[in-house]
Parts: sequence; C-alpha cells; structure tokens
Amino acid sequence: MNKTFLIGNLTRDPELSETPSGVSVCKMSIAVNRNFTNANGERETDFFNIVAWRGLAENCAKFLSKGKKIAVAGSIQNRSYETENGKKYVTEIMADEIEFLSPVSEGEQQSNPAGQGGRKPSLQPLADDFDCPF
Repeated sequence: MNKTFLIGNLTRDPELSETPSGVSVCKMSIAVNRNFTNANGERETDFFNIVAWRGLAENCAKFLSKGKKIAVAGSIQNRSYETENGKKYVTEIMADEIEFLSPVSEGEQQSNPAGQGGRKPSLQPLADDFDCPF
C-alpha cells in the first residue's frame, strides 16, 4: 500500500500548467515540521513536492498561496529523467485529496463572489454541505 498524509505550509505559490494534451497540473512544495526536536532543542523541517491534477490542480492554483496550511492525502511517486549532467531522481507526493486549513481572510472573502459563507475553501465535500433527505 502506498498512502501518505501530510500537513504543512506552502513554501511558494502553486504553479499551474497544462500538459500538451490540455490536462491541468499544479506543482507546489510544503514544509512539514517533525514531531521532535534535535539535540539543540530545535524542530527540524522536511520539504515535500506535491503534484495535483485536473480540477484539484485548478482549485489549488486559485485558492492557495505561499504560507497557507494544507493537509494532503496521496501517494509517493519516484521518477527519474536524463539531463546533460546525468540522471536526476525526483520524489513527489501525488495528491488525491487536499484540504485547505488556513482561515480565509476578509480580503479573500470579499473577492469570492460565490460566498463561501466565511468558510475556508475545501476540495472535499463535508457532510453538512448537503441537505440529506433522511
């Protein structure tokens, strides 16, 4: 089983692009603090590259920016490619789900005419978002 869950802060603004066939892809990086301190009493941080596709990618590019906190559920993918300096290896988290954890500021609420009702944007529906017939 290949499944990972991470919570961290974006280290840069998300970068949205399209594949040659027109599929949206968004690349971003998050910083995740470790649960323990080192010998000097400092918390160390790990950095992870995150990749989102299609509608998830478009929403990330639209609503996220550097410093925002997110939760990511996905899988780890290793790949390699050739450059003029030799073979390069990359490890990425392929996002299946992303939850926006930072609160929405007043400026963001005013610029969102759809009105999130003061709630942060979420890419996954919550049970209370729907009227259940039972």
